[in-house]
Parts: sequence; C-alpha cells; structure tokens
Amino acid sequence: MKRFRVISKGPAALFVFSVLASVSARAAAEPVADSTSGALLQGLLGLGMVLAALAAFFWFLRRFSPGQNAAQGAVKVVGGVMLGPRERLVVVEVGETWLLLGVGGGQVSTLHTLPRPEGYTPAGHVAPSGPLPDFADRLKALLSKRQP
Repeated sequence: MKRFRVISKGPAALFVFSVLASVSARAAAEPVADSTSGALLQGLLGLGMVLAALAAFFWFLRRFSPGQNAAQGAVKVVGGVMLGPRERLVVVEVGETWLLLGVGGGQVSTLHTLPRPEGYTPAGHVAPSGPLPDFADRLKALLSKRQP
C-alpha cells in the first residue's frame, strides 16, 4: 500500500492552498444559475394546489357522506347518565316520543317508552323570567358574602 504524505510545509502546501483559494473565489464571483425566487414560487404553487385539493376533498366528503342527511333533526339526545365505564342510560327524542335506552357492551336495548312531556324545554333554551342582574351588583353580593 502506498502512503500519502500530508503536505503541511513548504512551497507545495502554499501552491495547494493558493489553488483552492482561487477556485473558491472564482466560484463565489460567478452568479448562481438557479433562481431562488423561482424555486420559492414553485413550492408555494405546489402547496396551494395540495391545500385546494384537500379542501375540495373535505367539502365533497361532507356534502355527499351517507347517513348524514337521513337522520338530521329526526333523533335528538335529551340526556344521559353514565352507569359504569361502558354502560349508559340515554333518553332519546324521536318525534313526540321519548325512549329510555340502555347502552353498553356493544348493544342498545329499549328500556322504556313514554310520550314527550308537555312543558319540557331543553336546559340550554331556558328563557329568563325577569331582567338579569348587573354583573357588578352580582359580584359585590358574592364578595360581601365571602368576607367575614
């Protein structure tokens, strides 16, 4: 095997370093052939096309997904309570009928059927009976109760 000597001293090292410096200076002085603005524009256009394709796909999926249009508004969940880690009791409104359903273990069973109560309003739709108290007055009342 031949062994290469590292040139670290003398005129040979000076020649090698001067050649390397001239090559790097010439490469730095020449303009870059590739345009960075063109590459940036191409990348942004590609990203825009991918985002537009995703938006069109999700719009199509929402618009034409099966099962979404058939039961919309026909079945409403009135309430429910957890009985265990996998068991629930759920009250479902179908038209003017309420169903008490037992849900658990991969099955749903009807426990009771009753008509919708006459004066029932959902908890989120309770209309206030009188004027609402001002926030500042309510805060003062709560703070006065808290202080001894």
